Amino acid sequence: MDIFERKQKILELLNQNGKVRVNELSALFDISDVTIRIDLADLEAKGLLSRVHGGAVSSYKTYYNMDMQQRLTANQTHKQAISARIVEMIDNNDTIMLNAGTTTLTFFRQLPPKINLCIVTNSIAIAQEAGQNPNFNVVLLGGFINAKYQFTYGEDAILQLKKYHADKLILSVDGITPTNGLTTFYNQEVELARVMLSRAATKIIAADSTKLGRTAFAKIADLEVADYIITNQHPVASEDAEEYTHIVQNFIMV
Repeated sequence: MDIFERKQKILELLNQNGKVRVNELSALFDISDVTIRIDLADLEAKGLLSRVHGGAVSSYKTYYNMDMQQRLTANQTHKQAISARIVEMIDNNDTIMLNAGTTTLTFFRQLPPKINLCIVTNSIAIAQEAGQNPNFNVVLLGGFINAKYQFTYGEDAILQLKKYHADKLILSVDGITPTNGLTTFYNQEVELARVMLSRAATKIIAADSTKLGRTAFAKIADLEVADYIITNQHPVASEDAEEYTHIVQNFIMV
């Protein structure tokens, strides 16, 4: 097992158990505690875990508990790079759908202000900002409100969404694996995300590399529904790229 495979296995164990211990990893891989600590330090520097005495805990669960403003600053450089790449895929006069998430909000903020777009979204934050630009025709889906994470959901939002068709969907998710597909922590958003996928010609999944190899609480859809997965360069992502491209041809690391 090389270093990349070992780190991937550490992340898998974290995803399953929420915590790993140095002595247990040392025994599992038959290497020194010092080498394991170096691995954990490198993974922590990449924002994939948080070291604690004797081991490490998953920073992903910490991310889940953050409010929206805190999430905007997490992995910000990666989200900006992903967003810049997706902006290149948007054409003038497109109709685009955006679900709620800090990656989709980051993407929206990078759109050229003079481009003409119709934007359909359940993100209150995106709708508020988009409404200030006269070049954007904005549709905020009505329904129940999740105040903490600033999105709408429910039967009314879904019925309204079914009236529309988009050229492109930019969907932010919390987990992506070849086996479990696209997943989210928010079961409130699952059905709405599924309808968005059914109503868009081109389906673009935006997710930084911390989401790869992780399974969140509720499944949205199989990976095959995606036309593009846009993520950031990362050793773990690079190692798994072939597995993802076998399912989604356009697996792009920026």
